[in-house]
Amino acid sequence: MNGILHLEGDFLQIKGATKVASSTISQAVIETGESEIIVLGQNIEVKKLNLDDKEVCLSGNFLQLKFNSHTAKVPLIKRIFK
Repeated sequence: MNGILHLEGDFLQIKGATKVASSTISQAVIETGESEIIVLGQNIEVKKLNLDDKEVCLSGNFLQLKFNSHTAKVPLIKRIFK
């Protein structure tokens, strides 16, 4: 991951964010360069969004954080023709 996470109670700060791909009351997807963070929970709200400083702050009841790397995804053609 190309960023820093700070979790304190019902407040989550993500530094290194390049894009908020989606945000609902139960899930937020934050892109950080070559990876993404999927935040799952309840009552999730984007409280601060400053992409110039690469910072996103969320509030809510966080249940799970998932990390996905875009570099780990292999194109379909490469999987077919090994």
